[in-house]
Amino acid sequence: MATAAQDVAALLSAEKMAQLEAQAADLSPGQLLWASGYLAGVAAAASPEVSAETPAIPLPQDDAAASLTVLFASETGNARRVAEQLADSARARGAAVKVEDIARYKPRQLKRESRVALVAATHGLGDPPDGTESFFEYWLGDSAPKLDNLEFSVLALGDSSYEDFCQVGRDIDARLEALGATRIGDRVDCDLDFETDAGTWSEALVAWLEPAPQAARAAVPLIRAVPSGYSRSAPFPAEVLTNQKITARESGKDVRHFELSLEDSGLSYLPGDSLGVIPENPSQLVKELLQQTGYAADTVVKVGGEETPLADALGRKLEITVASGAFVKAFAAVSDFELPVNGADLRAWLSRRQVIDIVAGRHLPADPQAFVDCLRGLTPRLYSIASSPDANPDEVHLTVRRVDYEAHGRRHWGAASNYLAARGTVPVFVEENDRFRLPADPDAAIVMIGPGTGVAPFRAFIEHRAWHGAPGRNWLVFGDRNQHADFLYQQEWLRYREQGVLDRLDVAFSRDQAEKIYVQDRLVEQGRELYDWLESGAHVYVCGDAEGMAPAVHAALAEVIQTHRAVNADEAGQYLRELKDAGRYQRDVY
Repeated sequence: MATAAQDVAALLSAEKMAQLEAQAADLSPGQLLWASGYLAGVAAAASPEVSAETPAIPLPQDDAAASLTVLFASETGNARRVAEQLADSARARGAAVKVEDIARYKPRQLKRESRVALVAATHGLGDPPDGTESFFEYWLGDSAPKLDNLEFSVLALGDSSYEDFCQVGRDIDARLEALGATRIGDRVDCDLDFETDAGTWSEALVAWLEPAPQAARAAVPLIRAVPSGYSRSAPFPAEVLTNQKITARESGKDVRHFELSLEDSGLSYLPGDSLGVIPENPSQLVKELLQQTGYAADTVVKVGGEETPLADALGRKLEITVASGAFVKAFAAVSDFELPVNGADLRAWLSRRQVIDIVAGRHLPADPQAFVDCLRGLTPRLYSIASSPDANPDEVHLTVRRVDYEAHGRRHWGAASNYLAARGTVPVFVEENDRFRLPADPDAAIVMIGPGTGVAPFRAFIEHRAWHGAPGRNWLVFGDRNQHADFLYQQEWLRYREQGVLDRLDVAFSRDQAEKIYVQDRLVEQGRELYDWLESGAHVYVCGDAEGMAPAVHAALAEVIQTHRAVNADEAGQYLRELKDAGRYQRDVY
C-alpha cells in the first residue's frame, strides 16, 4: 500500500512541495482549512479529472498531538455520522482530532487518551451495538483501571419507545466518572430525532476546545475534497421502477419488492448497506388527526424554529405513525391523558397504537403549539438493500412490508412503506454499514439467517456472490408464517439451489403445522452440520427482529456450540464472542 509521502511525491515535485510547505507554515489552522477547500475548488474548475470525488492526500496523523479523540458505537450509522460531523467542526476550529469506531478500538487504549467525546447508541433492549460489546464489558467491569487523567463528554442515542432508553450512554457516562475521569459537560440523551440535540452538544464541546498547538498543524489535510453529492441532508429523488407485491393474496402481510433507479445520482452501495427513505405521513392520517384534535389545518406552528402550517408539519415534519414513550409522557403533562402502564409494559401497550389513538377523546391544550411540542421529528426509515450493485447497475432493490392494519377501531398506516407504495419518486440516501459485510475471501462459507423481510440483505449477498462467481459455500435459513403465501423470493432461491449457488436452504414456516417452528429451531436441528461449518471458517449473518428473533437465534447458536463442542454455557458464549471479534458473526437487527 502506498504511503502518504509516496502519494504526495506522485503529484508534486520536491520543489513544488517545498513551496507549498513554506506557504503553509505562515497560515493558522483555520486559514489552512479554508485554503484546502479553496485549492480543491480551483482544481475542480481547472480540470474535470479533479473533482469532489478525488480523494484527499492522507497526511500522517500524530495521535499524541490530538486534542480530541471521538469514539462512536453505532448500529445504524447515526452515531458514526454525529462523530464525523463533530470531528469536522472541531478541525475547522483548529483542533487536532482522531475518530475511532469502538468496534475496532482496543478497550485499553482509552487509558492513553486525555480528552474523549463518546457517541454511544443503545440497541435492542439496552444493549450496545454489535461488535462493541468488548469495550463496554471491559470498562463497565470490576477490573477497569482508574482514568484520573481523562476528560470526557458523552452523547447517548436511543429510542424513547424502549424502557432502556439511552442505557449504554448512561452507563458509560456514570462509569467513566466513577473511574475518576472529569466530565467536560453533562451527558445529552437523544431520541430518534437526534439532530438538534446532537448539534447543540457538538457546538458546546467544540466551543470548549482549545485550538491545536502549532506543532500539530500538519495533521490538517492540505487538500480536502469539497463536499458534494446526495446524502441524508440532500437526498436523491429516485424513480420507483418496480412496485410488486410478493406475498400471496391470502397472506396476512403485504410485502413489496421495490426497484428504484439511481441513474445519474452518483450514489454507490455495497451488499449489507441500507437505503434511507425520507417519507411523508399518509394524507388520510393527517386529515383524521386534524379532525380528532379540532385544530385548524392552516394554523401556523413552529417546528425546529421554522414556522409552518400545522397540516404541513403533521404531514412532512412530525412523527405521527409511532406513539413513543416520550410523546405520551409529554402529552400527559398538557392534557387529561394518564399513563395506563409504566416500565416494560408501556412499550407493549404502545406497539399497535399511533398518536391519533392517544389523543382520541382527550381534552387537548387550546394552543396547537403545545401539542406539536409533544411530538418528535419525522425521521428517515432505513431498509436493508436487497440487490447487488454489480448485478443491477444504477438500481437499488428493497423488500418492504407495507404497514396497513385495523386496531382500536380505526385503520393504521406506516409512513415510509405506504409512501413508497404510492409514489413514483422518493427521496433516498445510502447508509453504509461496514459491520455487515460479505467475507473478503470469496472462498469463505456463509450462513445467512433471515426470517421475513430480514431476508433482504441475503438476496443481495447471494446475487453478488453469484455475479462474481465466488466459490464459497452459501447456506440460507429462512422463515415466515405459511409456505404457500409468505415464501419471499421462492423461485429465486430454488433457482440458485439448482444452479449450485445456494448449497443449503432450510425453511421454517411457523403456521404450517400444529406446533410452531422457527428459524432457531432449524438451527438446533441441523446443529451438527452448522457446527462443522463454523469450525471450517464459516461466517454467520443474522437479519431481522431485534426483540424476539435475534436473541432466540443467539441462544440457538450457543446451544449448538455447547452441544457439539461439548462445552459449558460460558465457554459457548466465549466462542460466539470470538466469532464476533473476528467479524465472523454479524447482525443487522432492528
